Amino acid sequence: MVIGSARDVIEECGVPRFVFVDFPLGNPVGKPDDQAMQAAIVNLALDLIERAPGPRTTVQAPFVWSDDDGWRERYMAVTDPETLAAEGRARRARQAAARAR
Repeated sequence: MVIGSARDVIEECGVPRFVFVDFPLGNPVGKPDDQAMQAAIVNLALDLIERAPGPRTTVQAPFVWSDDDGWRERYMAVTDPETLAAEGRARRARQAAARAR
């Protein structure tokens, strides 16, 4: 049983049961502090374990993160490409230094 957001990746792996939640990565059972949503998603998963018609069954949770906060547009957005490039160069330099030890 997997509860997650990366539908294409998880379905490609062929997990036996999958509850898809269309939420930002890292939030598989809902918004922080939203206990009602979290319980409903966990219950959906438990129900799927019990009632799935067969292997590789996917169901989509009937919740939305938010209609108006624009998380999709902001998620993984690169607003300053030069800063991102500089961070990449610094990371590669640290890796090269670690390999040289």
